[in-house]
Amino acid sequence: MLRFTDSLTGDKLDFSPRYEGKASIYWCGPTVYDVPHLGHARSMLAFDILVRHLNWSGYEVNAVSNITDIDDQIINRANEEGVTEPEVAGRYEATFIELMDRLNVTHPDLRPRATEYVEHMVDVIGQLVEREMAYTTDSGVYFDVDRLEAYGALVGRSVSDLREGAGTRVEVDEGKVDPLDFALWKSAKPGEPTWESPWGPGRPGWHIECVAMSLHLLGDGFDIHGGGDDLVFPHHENERAEALGCDRQFARCWIHNGMVQVDGEKMSKSLGNFTTLADLLDTWDPRALRLLVLQTHYRRTMEIASTTLDQSTAALARLDKFADRMASADLPEAEPDSEVVNRFQEAMDDDLGSPQALAVVFDAVRDANRALDAEDESSAASLTASVLQLTGVLGLQLGRIGTPTNTADNQDEIDALVDQRLAAKARKDFAEADRIRAELSARGIALEDTGSATTWRWG
Repeated sequence: MLRFTDSLTGDKLDFSPRYEGKASIYWCGPTVYDVPHLGHARSMLAFDILVRHLNWSGYEVNAVSNITDIDDQIINRANEEGVTEPEVAGRYEATFIELMDRLNVTHPDLRPRATEYVEHMVDVIGQLVEREMAYTTDSGVYFDVDRLEAYGALVGRSVSDLREGAGTRVEVDEGKVDPLDFALWKSAKPGEPTWESPWGPGRPGWHIECVAMSLHLLGDGFDIHGGGDDLVFPHHENERAEALGCDRQFARCWIHNGMVQVDGEKMSKSLGNFTTLADLLDTWDPRALRLLVLQTHYRRTMEIASTTLDQSTAALARLDKFADRMASADLPEAEPDSEVVNRFQEAMDDDLGSPQALAVVFDAVRDANRALDAEDESSAASLTASVLQLTGVLGLQLGRIGTPTNTADNQDEIDALVDQRLAAKARKDFAEADRIRAELSARGIALEDTGSATTWRWG
């Protein structure tokens, strides 16, 4: 039975979808004002793995992940660069999607942009005002947290406890009745993008965006809402409050992934370890990062360092070597080993236990190699079919044998191009190095830089 840990209750609950055989999921996408960082990658990979597992388990999945394309940070970046907010948002959205593609993250079924749903946000705010869950000031419209008895439940704290910390993780505004009250609508300021509303021109607050989009696209009582655990408060708590304030059923289950540590410290700009995702993927095989995510349970803090990436790369090399060996062995066609598949599914069904599921995969790799050594081709074929199916479920592509263009002549040509790129990097001709990488990428070849060496594989 598929089970997830629900952030609201803290309990591991059986997955009971709204509609039998269907799964509706919403997770928070990026605010597109800067390049993606490792935290974005960890969260997007976590939900990619969730969606892949649900699909493999037979569910018809409707996955929605938004793009926040209007926000204070986007406005500030546009002012700094002397461009428009849509230009900033469009550029960084394209970068985000490009990097997710490099990570083999499946596109959500719907990727709504906040600016496309302002009308729906205004409607939700109107419901809150009508129900006296919100009030207006000269600076906008605010949600009144004292009107919601269960405010703070998602983070497991009372209103009084949260109020003590107001000003550290909530927006401070002298016009608010209570420091915990949060903006639903922000009155227009000179030079900022604005939309019309019953409360005057302005723009929506951050939290109302996800409520309007998720409820409009997935309907009341959709199955799963998720994101990084840094969003639990205030973002997700405030989303929950807005939906409940309209007397609407929100997510049936909340799923949050853990944060990222870089070299032993929590990733943050203040610590100077805010490593961009592009930097990492230009140095390491994107599959190594996916494998590292899989080796850490999604709810736990994940450590990213050269040592952990080295370990992940070594494990990946073992899988690639296995896939290449089995492809060369010309094994007979076979069905996956049912016992292996069942053990894998049991691990993944238990709150996406990917570390345990990976252990099943590596056990099958070992057993398949032993079977081939013993000339037991039937067992080797069945175990190999298991490994290839299950790594596919996890989004891992293995090996480089079997690509139509993988002839000895082509391999020599590719090796020569890789050497030329290394020489270009050594003489600091980075434009030429990038050109060669792009040429190889266009031919379906992925590069992995480790120190002064570079290896390649068919992507």
